[in-house]
Amino acid sequence: MPRGGRKGHKGGGKKFSNPEEIDRQMREQRALENGAGAEKKSSSESEEGSSSEDESQYKKRSAVEGLIEIENPNRVSNRNKKATEVDLNATTVLSRREREELEKQKSKELIRKLQSEGKTEQGRADLARLAIIKKQREEAAKKREALMKEKEAQEAKGKR
Repeated sequence: MPRGGRKGHKGGGKKFSNPEEIDRQMREQRALENGAGAEKKSSSESEEGSSSEDESQYKKRSAVEGLIEIENPNRVSNRNKKATEVDLNATTVLSRREREELEKQKSKELIRKLQSEGKTEQGRADLARLAIIKKQREEAAKKREALMKEKEAQEAKGKR
């Protein structure tokens, strides 16, 4: 049975380019570029002062990029900024979701602060509950101390 079951093996053999063919294509491409470059140079020599503009205008471009002039405001250029170009004082523009998230966090912090100070109903109730718990713990601590003293007194009587 062949690899891959009844349907057969889907992967094909690897195909390598012939190095002689690659060299021939590169020579043809250079010849075309040199021929186009010679025509541009002859026309630019007749016009004085525009040689720097021609060089920047006729840079090697990929695919159809050189044929069509594009003015797309949404197109993003992926150019990395240098450390000297970064503006540390620039304010960042937050999205609506980020702004809302910050507002929620600030409001939660404000509510916690007011509750801890006892300025809200829930905060007052929490503080009252805490006061009751503190009293209960103090009473329990007093009872433990009294029991400890009684035990010590009984042990002292038992040893005598």
